[in-house]
Amino acid sequence: MNLTLPWHLKKLGCPPTEQITARFTEPGVRALFYEGLRWQGKATRIFAWYGTPATPDPSGRFPAMILVHGGGGTAFAEWVRLWNRRGYAALAMDLCGCVPKGSYANWDRHEAGGPSGWNSSFSQVEWPLEDQWPYHAVADVILAHSLVRSFPEVDVARVGLTGISWGGYLTCIAAGVDPRFCFAAPVYGCGFLGDNSCWLDSFAKMGKERAGRWLEQWDPSRFLPAVGMPMLWVTGTNDFAYPLDSFQKSYRLCKSSRSLAVRVRMPHGHGGAGEKPKEILVLANSLCKRDAPLPHIDSQGMTGNTGWVRYAAGSTICRGELNVTSDTGPWQQRAWRTLPAQLNAGECRVTAEIPARTTVYYFNLYDDREVLGSSEHVEMPCEAR
Repeated sequence: MNLTLPWHLKKLGCPPTEQITARFTEPGVRALFYEGLRWQGKATRIFAWYGTPATPDPSGRFPAMILVHGGGGTAFAEWVRLWNRRGYAALAMDLCGCVPKGSYANWDRHEAGGPSGWNSSFSQVEWPLEDQWPYHAVADVILAHSLVRSFPEVDVARVGLTGISWGGYLTCIAAGVDPRFCFAAPVYGCGFLGDNSCWLDSFAKMGKERAGRWLEQWDPSRFLPAVGMPMLWVTGTNDFAYPLDSFQKSYRLCKSSRSLAVRVRMPHGHGGAGEKPKEILVLANSLCKRDAPLPHIDSQGMTGNTGWVRYAAGSTICRGELNVTSDTGPWQQRAWRTLPAQLNAGECRVTAEIPARTTVYYFNLYDDREVLGSSEHVEMPCEAR
């Protein structure tokens, strides 16, 4: 896909200057600043934590992860250590010109920080493109990737990307801009924010012209058709920020292979909810360590009142479930029920009768590792309810 980008990708592909700092310490990781793009005419630096596993990789080089925090977050050392324990080098950077000192959503800014982010980016739409937060945040992610690839202990062919919430939003954009990643796993974040998201009121206050300009410049839907790497999309049925309709329109834009992991009422946040879904590790290990892949749904459909999915023959599926709602209205407020589904392992098929008055349904399949694979959700036509 031909896509005109605002970034100078050749420049971003060069490793930025790195400076180790002793101002911040955490067990098992090192603190550093790396050079960012100029902002409002001034040089910027990005804070990051970086760590490597205690045990050498059998290949001689580590696979690696770039970790992109969400709104109110910063570079989290424990997130780096989590991936180090899993056998991956990892780097987590701060994307709002801050350092990990202070409290959640109130981190200290440093003297060479770039633009503040998240919701404040809506007020920056009149600024020069190169001064706006999404421009810098995506560039900072790509520069982090270039930096990690320059480390001799890292295997450049095995670097993955994951981000949470606004970090998932950035992951969607970076995956369409930087083809060097071997996979990407956005958690919650997606595109089509102007169609349905928790920021509709913000766009309304901006006015049609300014909101349209922001969306044209920075909505992930612009960049997702260019994604060429495998993607895993992780979310919950009732996510307050990124509803299932926008989520579905986003993953359908990608031409590459995709997997879904949609949990009923999955909480929104860092820590266990956003950082630790087992499916992200399984995808990483399948691509970077040749482990067994995620459960893969080959096809899905409905025959009469029976919904069905077929899954890949290589998957050891142990059980399936049907998730349904009879509600309409805001996705965030819909009540979901989980019902048993029938597994036919010989035919690699899971089926369930769709209850009357169902408005939306989808299947979850679980393999022998309790790893989840989700079907696409299906909105039932009015006459079928």
